[in-house]
Amino acid sequence: MSLEQAVGDWQQSVARKLRQDFDQIARCARLLEPHSLWSRANAHCNSVGNLVLHLNGNVRQWIVAGLGGATFVRDRPAEFAERGPLPCEDILSRLSATVDEAGAVITSLRPAALADQHVIQGYRVTALAAVFHVAEHFSFHTGQIVHMTKAIRDVDLSLYDAQGKRITKGGAQPW
Repeated sequence: MSLEQAVGDWQQSVARKLRQDFDQIARCARLLEPHSLWSRANAHCNSVGNLVLHLNGNVRQWIVAGLGGATFVRDRPAEFAERGPLPCEDILSRLSATVDEAGAVITSLRPAALADQHVIQGYRVTALAAVFHVAEHFSFHTGQIVHMTKAIRDVDLSLYDAQGKRITKGGAQPW
């Protein structure tokens, strides 16, 4: 496999992972009543709704605008200040569209463009670092949302069987 093919596989994998994480976020958010979607454990914690807004802002700023060149003005404090209840499907549809746009940007980057420098959120980063940041950040908050949903609803949300193999639909690749 050539380096270019490996980079293309990696780009597809990142886009697929963002979509899988989004699907898990949507699964969790839809299990919550509106008051639970916007509830906070304490003043130092965010709600699931706030994390959905935050991920939308982060991915749109770093990938869609930062690497893709779209116009976007982010109000990061508003992502955390919102107390809702904004409708679940509204915030999920916004995040879903952002994930789709980000996937298109990520998979369209030429391998050489991954070394290009960008200034995003005041940081000078390569495109590769920006993609890595977003994938890691998205996954981190997905785990928080899963944990919060388990705590609120007392449900098993495992995506793995007893042998540790990822449960997939229709034999799809786990990553």
